[in-house]
Amino acid sequence: MSIKESGSVFLVGAGPGAVDLITVKGLRCIREADVIIYDRLVSDNLLKEARKDAELIYVGKKPGEHTMSQERISDLLAERARRGEMVVRLKGGDPFVFGRGGEEALLLAKMGITFDIIPGISSAVAVPAYAGIPVTHRGLAAGFTVVTGHEDPAKKDGDLDWQYLAQCRETLVILMGLGKLRDITEKLLQEGMSPDLPVALIYRGTEPMQRTLIGSLIDIADKADQQNFSYPSIIIIGKVVKMREKLQWFEKKPLFGRRIIVSRAYEQAGQLSTRLLELGAKAMEYPLIRIAPPHNFHELDRVIESVSDYNWLIFTSINGVKGFFNRLQDLGSDIRNLKGINICAIGPGTENALGNLGLKVDYRPEQFRAEALLEIISEKIKPGDKVLLPRADLARPLLANELARVGAQVDNVVAYRTLPGKVNAELLKQQLVNQQIDMITFTSSSTVHNLVSLLGSEYKKYLKKVAVASIGPVTTATAIEHGIYVDCEAEFYTIDGLIQAIKQYYSGKAGDEHAAPAR
Repeated sequence: MSIKESGSVFLVGAGPGAVDLITVKGLRCIREADVIIYDRLVSDNLLKEARKDAELIYVGKKPGEHTMSQERISDLLAERARRGEMVVRLKGGDPFVFGRGGEEALLLAKMGITFDIIPGISSAVAVPAYAGIPVTHRGLAAGFTVVTGHEDPAKKDGDLDWQYLAQCRETLVILMGLGKLRDITEKLLQEGMSPDLPVALIYRGTEPMQRTLIGSLIDIADKADQQNFSYPSIIIIGKVVKMREKLQWFEKKPLFGRRIIVSRAYEQAGQLSTRLLELGAKAMEYPLIRIAPPHNFHELDRVIESVSDYNWLIFTSINGVKGFFNRLQDLGSDIRNLKGINICAIGPGTENALGNLGLKVDYRPEQFRAEALLEIISEKIKPGDKVLLPRADLARPLLANELARVGAQVDNVVAYRTLPGKVNAELLKQQLVNQQIDMITFTSSSTVHNLVSLLGSEYKKYLKKVAVASIGPVTTATAIEHGIYVDCEAEFYTIDGLIQAIKQYYSGKAGDEHAAPAR
C-alpha cells in the first residue's frame, strides 16, 4: 500500500548509521519520494533505495562547513512541497533528537504545508548498544540523560546545567561533543563528577568502521588526542560503560571492519551485501556487470513459439530464467506449453527461481557448473533430442558443444546480455591505492574481465594489496589467466559458499584489518 502524498513533507529519521536500522515506514517513504533532501550521515546504500527518477539534494553539515543554512533548508522543503511533490527530509538518527526537525516542522505548520514525522532509531541508544553498553542497567543506572555537546561549557548563560549533570547518578550521553571533549570533561570535574567514572567514545557506531575508546573522566581527553579519535562520535559517561567488557558483540563478528567489494549486477548485489553486513563487513557495491535484454528477440521468440518441440530445457543462471520467462510472458505464451519437457538447472538459485514460477526441476547437479551437469545428464540425453539453452551472450560454449557431440540438437539462444557495469573508475582506483578496500569478490568471469578493463593496463598494481575471493573454479581460472592471485574460492559455487570461503580466509587474520593478503 502506497503512502505517497503529493505536496507533503515527510521528516524521516534514517537511524544511527547502519543501513538496515531504518524503520519500515521510513524505507517506504524513501522508495516513493519525488525528492529527498538529506544530511551528511545518511548512508549511500540507503539512498540507493530511492526511485531512479527521484531527485537527491545534499544539505549536509559538518563542523565549520555548512552546505546550506538551516533557513534555506526549511524554505527548500516548503518550495518543493508547493510544487506538488512528495518531499522526504532524511536525517541521521531521529528528526527530533538534535536533528532540528522541530524547527522545520514549525515552519511547515506556519505555511500550512502538510507533514508527517517518521521517527528514527536514535544514536543515543543504538550506538552504545552496538558497543555493548546498555544506557540503563539494574543496579548501575535507572535512567539516562541525552545532551548536545555543541554548547560551550564555559558559557555562563547556556541551556545546560553542568552542575546538575555532574551530580546526576544516571548515564550521561553526549552527542556531537567530541570537538569540545576536553572542555566538557574539565567542566564536569570542576562541578564535582568523579574523575574515575568510566567514559566511552564511540566513532561511527553501528557501522563496520565502528571504533570504541574506553577511559575515565580524568584521562579520556588525553587518550582521544593520542589516538586521533575523530567525529562523528558520541560520548557515554557512567558505570554502565563497564558492561562492555562482557557485552561487546558487534566487533566480534567474523568479518567486522572488512571492506569488501560486491561486484555483482546492481539488481543482484543485495543478497551478498546483506550477508556481508550481517557478518560485520562493509559491503562496497561496485557493479562490474549489468544485465540487459538481447539486441533483438528474433531467435528467442522463435524458440519460445516452438518450445513444445524440445525434449530438454536447461537453465544455467537466474538471469537465464528471468530473460526466458519475461519474454514468454511478453509474447502472451502459456507456461503450460512446457508440459512434458525435462527441465535442468545449474545451482540452487536457478532451481529456486524456477520453483517460484511453479516449475519442478527434473535434474540439478551437486556441483554447480556446466561440466558437472554434462556428467549427470549425458546418459539421459539421446541422439536426436532437442535441447534448448537460454543463456547469456558471453556464455561459455562448452556445454552446447559437448551436447552436440553426443548427438543432441542444441539451440543455444541469447536470453540476456552481460555488459560492463557503470562504475566510478577513478574513485575505485583511489580507494585501492589508499588501501581502503580489503577484498574484491568475483562472482563470474565477466566481473574479472570488466575489472581488468576498468583499471587499465596497470591493474595488477592496484590489486597488489587486495585479497580476492572467487565463486568457483571457472571464475578462478579467468582470474589466473589475467595474472590475478585468488586467495579463496567457494567450495560450493553459490553466495553461501562464497561467504563461507571468505569467513575461512579471515578466520586467522583477526585484528589484522590492514594486512596485505597472503600470496
